[in-house]
Amino acid sequence: MQMSHFTAEKKANIFKTFGGDATNTGSIEAQIAALTERINHISNHLKQNRKDFSSNRGLMQLVGRRKRLLHYLSNTNLASYRSLIEKLGLRK
Repeated sequence: MQMSHFTAEKKANIFKTFGGDATNTGSIEAQIAALTERINHISNHLKQNRKDFSSNRGLMQLVGRRKRLLHYLSNTNLASYRSLIEKLGLRK
């Protein structure tokens, strides 16, 4: 059985880096960073397993959730939005 790539230490590190504190899991920036990590992992999985359609559907759901959170962040705090997409290497 394969271990999850998203360990508690890795998750805490993401929340500490982007949310300011390891327990600040509600921060929009930290949520977007965690979603980006999961999206990248599933994308790599799908490069090797092209016919895994259920993972593809899950990937599309995660991308949509991240898109909605990014839209919310851009409407509420544009400076934070711009710095976050710069850090994560996202578009624009």
